[in-house]
Amino acid sequence: TGYYGDGLNAIIVFAACFLPDSSRTDYNYVMENLFLYVISTLELMVAEDYMIVYLNGATPRSRMPGLGWMKKCYQMIDRRLRKNLKSFIIVHPSWFIRTILAVTRPFISSKFSSKIQYVNTLAELREMIPMEYVHIPDSIVKYDEERCIKRRMRTSCLSNDPEITSVEQE
Repeated sequence: TGYYGDGLNAIIVFAACFLPDSSRTDYNYVMENLFLYVISTLELMVAEDYMIVYLNGATPRSRMPGLGWMKKCYQMIDRRLRKNLKSFIIVHPSWFIRTILAVTRPFISSKFSSKIQYVNTLAELREMIPMEYVHIPDSIVKYDEERCIKRRMRTSCLSNDPEITSVEQE
């Protein structure tokens, strides 16, 4: 959790890589209680506007929450909390997350849908929010660095390709 703005509004950071594995026998029980804990914490912390940063990177598929759980969460969030949410930032969105949100968009209010933002790197996130009060887990930082290195390698490989270089020069 961190804060932004003059009124010190809350920034809630949610790292999916720390969620329980769906193979647990008590998975539904754990996820239900986790949701209730998150909601009760939000109700205590959020008096004003707030934002949620969902860190999706470094999360195996078995730890990603299912569509049913996310739908239930959305439905159970009190109107005041939904109204005060200024943005829902998804960092390192996977094709799975993008697909789920695209499929569910018709069933979610347009006001809530307009609050969803995708961010591909921690550098992009730094441009959007003050990071001095936000803790990013080491596993997410490492994931981001590895992705950036791979992206740079692909870019430099493409720029060294004579066919691409000659096309760019024309």
